[in-house]
Amino acid sequence: MTVIVSAFVSSLLLLFGTGLHPLPWLTWLAPLPVLRLAPRVGAHVACCAAGLAWLLGQSRMWPYFLGTLEMPLPAAGAVIVGQALVFALLTLACRRLLVNGRPLTAAAAVPAGWVALEYVLSLALPHGAWLSLAYTQTDVLPVLQTASLTGPWGITFLVLGLPTALAVATAPQVRGRGQVLVAAAVVLALPLGHGAWRLSQPHPVTTARVALLDTDRPDDTVDLAAPAGRRLLGRYVTHIRALPRSTSTVVLPEKTFAADERTLPLLTGPLRRLAVERHEDIVVGLVLDRAGTSHNAALGFRARGGEPVVYLKHHLIPGAEGDLRPGDGLAFAAPRHGLIICKDLDFPALVRDYRRHGATVLLAPAWDFTVDGLLHSRMAVTRGVENGLTVARTSRAGRLTVSDPYGRVLADRVTGHDGFTSVTADLPADAGATVYTRFGDWFAWLCTVLLALALALAAVGRWRSRRPAGRGSNPAVPAHTGRSPGDTTVHSPPRPRRLRVVVRSWRAGNGAGDTPRRRATCVPRSPCVPPREPGPPALWVCDRTGTIVEYRSQDEEDGR
Repeated sequence: MTVIVSAFVSSLLLLFGTGLHPLPWLTWLAPLPVLRLAPRVGAHVACCAAGLAWLLGQSRMWPYFLGTLEMPLPAAGAVIVGQALVFALLTLACRRLLVNGRPLTAAAAVPAGWVALEYVLSLALPHGAWLSLAYTQTDVLPVLQTASLTGPWGITFLVLGLPTALAVATAPQVRGRGQVLVAAAVVLALPLGHGAWRLSQPHPVTTARVALLDTDRPDDTVDLAAPAGRRLLGRYVTHIRALPRSTSTVVLPEKTFAADERTLPLLTGPLRRLAVERHEDIVVGLVLDRAGTSHNAALGFRARGGEPVVYLKHHLIPGAEGDLRPGDGLAFAAPRHGLIICKDLDFPALVRDYRRHGATVLLAPAWDFTVDGLLHSRMAVTRGVENGLTVARTSRAGRLTVSDPYGRVLADRVTGHDGFTSVTADLPADAGATVYTRFGDWFAWLCTVLLALALALAAVGRWRSRRPAGRGSNPAVPAHTGRSPGDTTVHSPPRPRRLRVVVRSWRAGNGAGDTPRRRATCVPRSPCVPPREPGPPALWVCDRTGTIVEYRSQDEEDGR
């Protein structure tokens, strides 16, 4: 029953602590029940409970992957089932390290392993760092500031590190409990202290003002060659003229129009004149066809005039944008104002590259899927904190969001209405480059090394536990001394030096001739309590650490 309850509670906490609309504080608690269960049950049970908890906890993502994103079933299954398998294996590694008497390494194994997984997936999959647990904490600003030091990886480490440390510290008869708690307190206090300090710094705003403008009617890309495209452009021009004169930058959504070399002047002419007339930089997203090759593009019209700046989206959505070609390179609509499009904000390396090239503001046309509008906007907020950037993101079927370099949301409004939706915000001053900008994914690499060390120690411990006794050792156990059942432990000599988890069946006579079968799990450095039943005295055989590795009833011993 304990196994079932632990798996169910963890899955329930994961269900509401992760996903598209996570509750931040539940994420910290979600792994604790199954991690606390692990040292109290057998290895197979612990592994299955952890994997099942994660699998059930991610059940709400199936409709999103299969329906909204139209992912193939094997791909969606690989993501969800693969994560569950990794979590189960990390739980097993944590348990093994506890068995081997390495509580500090056990406490670090799960968070370090999960960070390594997220980092590898961000490099290997076409979705970047989309699957990171860090986004569950975007509304917890002191925690979010950790991203300026470590990227999203440090936040993931904290979220999983705290419950793992608590589970290790409360394991039965664990040695070094105080060390684990002190280490966890230090690891948690340092980034939170940095976050509090960073948020307390004065940060003035500039005289520049950004406006985000969107309408979702029509709800698809409109070709400028069609009358509907020209009407939509006229409506946008009218609403831009109605914005406050203090506005210096206007950002429109992704793929608002479709144009080729023949129809492109229908867009560039009116917007270029409008930008010069109002002294505003105007950014618009469109599908741009060049010589038969289509791109997801953003055009930046500068207040001082001239040809528009062109940015081509780097990372396209698999399937949905299969007919488009990716671009490369960076583009600036104005000095220090970079252009980026929607999914490109899911890739920390690209945003970091913008910061290294002098950007302080990112202007991002975007297009979400309604249900993921909140999550995707908060991912953009995280990119801003990582590199000390202001992010202005205009999304169709999502949200209009402006965030400062500290993750504070300066303006936020849901889109998807028939009419026009707009927000305005003053642009903050430059906050300076961050540690993450300078050193990149150093923490992810550190966690990868830490994971390799933990797995090596777990493997060595397992090999030692299976190593046969050395030649000349005497495994004999002294006879029962006749002491009371509560004082029947007999310690074996120093050799053999095997540490292992033993699950044995024994007979407990009840005086009526019955011999019911029972099971027990003996964990090194943790006492095994004999069943309180009437019967003959018992003989507990321990190794040199005081761990019970074998049980025999006195009747069985006398019969030898």
